[in-house]
Amino acid sequence: MADTTQYTEDNIRSLDWKEHIRMRPGMYIGKLGDGSAADDGIYILLKEVLDNCIDEFVMGAGKTIEINIKDNAVSVRDYGRGIPLGKVVDVVSKMNTGGKYDSRAFKKSVGLNGVGTKAVNALSTAFRVESHRDKQMKTAEFEQGNLVQEEGPVETSRRRGTKVTFTPDPSIFKNYKYRSEYVVRMLKNYVYLNPGLTIVFNGEKFLSENGLKDLLEDNNPVEDMLYPIIHLRGDDIEVAITHSRTQYSEEYHSFVNGQHTTQGGTHQAAFREAVVKTVREFYNKNYDAADVRKSIISAIAIKVMEPVFESQTKTKLGSTEMGGGLPTVRTFINDFVKTKLDNFLHKNPDTAEALQRKIVQAERERKELSGIRKLARERAKKASLHNKKLRDCRVHLGDMKKDRRLESTLFITEGDSASGSITKSRDVNTQAVFSLRGKPLNSYGMSKKIVYENEEFNLLQAALNIEESMEDLRYNNIVIATDADVDGMHIRLLLITFFLQFFPELIKENHLYILQTPLFRVRNKKKTIYCYSEEEKKAAIEELTGKPEITRFKGLGEISPDEFKFFIGEDIRLEPVMLDKAMTIDQLLQFYMGKNTPERQKFIINNLKVELDLAE
Repeated sequence: MADTTQYTEDNIRSLDWKEHIRMRPGMYIGKLGDGSAADDGIYILLKEVLDNCIDEFVMGAGKTIEINIKDNAVSVRDYGRGIPLGKVVDVVSKMNTGGKYDSRAFKKSVGLNGVGTKAVNALSTAFRVESHRDKQMKTAEFEQGNLVQEEGPVETSRRRGTKVTFTPDPSIFKNYKYRSEYVVRMLKNYVYLNPGLTIVFNGEKFLSENGLKDLLEDNNPVEDMLYPIIHLRGDDIEVAITHSRTQYSEEYHSFVNGQHTTQGGTHQAAFREAVVKTVREFYNKNYDAADVRKSIISAIAIKVMEPVFESQTKTKLGSTEMGGGLPTVRTFINDFVKTKLDNFLHKNPDTAEALQRKIVQAERERKELSGIRKLARERAKKASLHNKKLRDCRVHLGDMKKDRRLESTLFITEGDSASGSITKSRDVNTQAVFSLRGKPLNSYGMSKKIVYENEEFNLLQAALNIEESMEDLRYNNIVIATDADVDGMHIRLLLITFFLQFFPELIKENHLYILQTPLFRVRNKKKTIYCYSEEEKKAAIEELTGKPEITRFKGLGEISPDEFKFFIGEDIRLEPVMLDKAMTIDQLLQFYMGKNTPERQKFIINNLKVELDLAE
């Protein structure tokens, strides 16, 4: 038996750069995931490569970026300056190597630490980089970070620039697939922030002339906007603001140096504060901050010298300084908003009047709600002492220092058997369960009052901690886990209606999912395979040969806790709930959840699917 008390130099193991990235990928790219969430690792890999192309554009080199994704192989081509030929291998495989350490070449870039492309290289089964400059080309090919081939420099007639091709490693990113909706959203953000840039993705062109104004218009129907978008630009800052007629919550899109800071940070906090301060001073009334910001839809982008982010994936700004001799982030944003927004409101009395009406209406609604809210809070406090609905987990989204906070998940289930199975098989650190009692209320067309009056909705709101704002959201993933039968589908629809009606940004910001559960279990004495479709079942029968045992699952309650852990562990399959830009939220809810119309009946008949039970 080994002597465990010995602790010598032999116990100290030094990992080389690629081993360290492969062993601790979360340190470099956040969570892994399978591509069902917008912040999953495979999108971060694409973003890390893209950031380098964007920095080239910002430096005035190359106005077009071409991206192709086919069968999980990704290629990104820019027409920038090209990596210096002698450094092609070093830049993608040596830590602390990169042009961004030299601030003369990259003044306000995102990827300051030079880790990005190395992480992509280490986490890919195949990685190829080619650089074209001075009519010469150099290429290097890697596998899992190991250099396998190096060629050049050789003469070439191709345009200058860099091309990176990679395939994420399926042993690290399990069952992954790129979803074009998430890729398109990321690319649109890049073009909004970089007018003049064209990105071509699988043959489709994306470009923007009006920056953040286009962002708000692409994400929200113009007819839902209370007044035309206020679009203000300055050196190192751009903002766009409007208010929604129907949305209850606040909506912010914030960016630093072209980086989408999905979790906000010092710049977003300063912007929220500056809007309230300016509005109060303009109307000379001490309006409540919540009334000013209620229903706001806005975007802010700033450029900072050497930004400090709170994580490697750069989703939250920690910097308080603008750098380059400028005032603090807070003062800079405050001064800009105060001057520009105040001027705008003076010059546009119609907008100023519409905004004031909205604030007064929000104030009236808040006062009407305050009594109900107080009662609901007292009820929730009592209920939370013996609340059987929420079985909480230990790590939450607000726990900034815990690696696993992005995995924090709330399963919303219906019925004791399903809740019991998930509760017994969940990871108590990161997975919580909220149990519904029967079908929730159809909240379509109801006011916010119902959220407080209906005990179930009030407790769900309290569990998520989103009453005041999305910033306090406790779980990164909210997963509706219901049976795949008619009742289960109806519950899904009622829950989605609730979120669309009162908290649409949960869906807009990709926090809401449907849990996919297997339809079949195919097994023999040696192996068990869970199948999510007829095709998977056929493949499993072929693989196991002979006459394997086939079971069809009709509901979550039929799946034992021992088995359930396989479906909510690392192989969990989630289907994101996404909004279609073609329909406004109001039109969507009216069609599906309003009065039964001939149009809806026709739609149901035309789309009806009859499923045969093929389990025999």
